[in-house]
Amino acid sequence: MSTVATEPSRSEPPAPAPGPARKPRSAAARIASGVAGGAVRVFLVVVALFWLMPTVGLLVSSFRSPTDIATSGWWKVLTAPAQLTAASYESLLQRDEITGALWNTVLITVPATLLTVVIGAMAGYAFAWMEFPGRDWWFVGVVALLVVPVQVALIPLSDLFGTLGIFGDVVGVVLFHVGFGLPFAIFLLRNFFAEIPRELLEAARLDGAGEGRLFATVVLPLAAPALASLGIFQFLWVWNDMLVALVFSDTDSQPLTVALQSQVRQFGGNIEILAPGAFISMVIPLIVFFAFQRQFVAGVMAGAVK
Repeated sequence: MSTVATEPSRSEPPAPAPGPARKPRSAAARIASGVAGGAVRVFLVVVALFWLMPTVGLLVSSFRSPTDIATSGWWKVLTAPAQLTAASYESLLQRDEITGALWNTVLITVPATLLTVVIGAMAGYAFAWMEFPGRDWWFVGVVALLVVPVQVALIPLSDLFGTLGIFGDVVGVVLFHVGFGLPFAIFLLRNFFAEIPRELLEAARLDGAGEGRLFATVVLPLAAPALASLGIFQFLWVWNDMLVALVFSDTDSQPLTVALQSQVRQFGGNIEILAPGAFISMVIPLIVFFAFQRQFVAGVMAGAVK
C-alpha cells in the first residue's frame, strides 16, 4: 500500500488594508513647504548680512585714518588693508574726557543694575510668598508704574535732586535708573517666583530655614535665569541711555553717550573720535549679552514648557 505525501497548503498573507487616499496638496501648502526650505534660509542670511553692514562699516572706520575716511569708503580696505591702524583708539584713550566718561558709564551702569536686581528680587519674593496687608493692591500699583513715561519725572526729580544736593552727580543718575527699573524688575521676578512649588518652600521651612535663609539658599539659585535676564535688560537700558544722563549729569559725571554727543556738537565731523568711541560703546553691551546668553534664553523660556 503506497502513501502519497501531500505538501501542506501555504496560505497567502492577507493583503494590507488600503489606506486613506492622499488628498492633492494645495498651492498654499506647497508654498508653505517651500518657505520652510533652504531658499528662505538663504534669504534670511542675506538680510542679516545687510543688517550687520553698518556695524561692520563702523568697526572698519574706527581703524582707518581721518584722511582715508574722507577720501574713500570703508570697503576700500578689502583692496588696501594697509589702511588699518589703531591710531584712532590711541588718540581716543588719551583724551581725559572720553576715558572719564567711560569710567562714569561703568560707575552708573553697574550699581544701577545690581541695585535693581537685588531690590527687585527681594520685593518680588515678598509679593509672591509673603502675606501683608494690601499686598495685591500694592502689586497693582507697581504694575501701573510700568506705563509711566520717563519724561514725566524729569522736572520733579530734578527739583528733588537739587534739594538733596545730588543733581549733576553720579548718585542722582543711578537713583533715577533704579527707580524706573524697579517696576519691571518686581513684575518679572514676582511672576517667576510664583511658579516655584509651594512644597519646596514648605520643606525648607520645616528644616528650620527662616525667610532670609530661604530666600538666599533656595529661591535665588532657582531664579538665576530670571535674574540674568533682568540684569541684561537693565544693563543695556542704562548703558545706552542718553536722555536721563543728559538731564541729571554734568561735565564731571557724564557717561560715554553724552560725551560722544558733545563731540558731535562741538566738532561736527570729528570722525576719528566718534567712530572708535561709538564702537566701544556698542561692543561692551554685546560682550555682556553673549557672556550671559545661555542664562538669558533660559530665563525667557522659563515657564513656556510645563
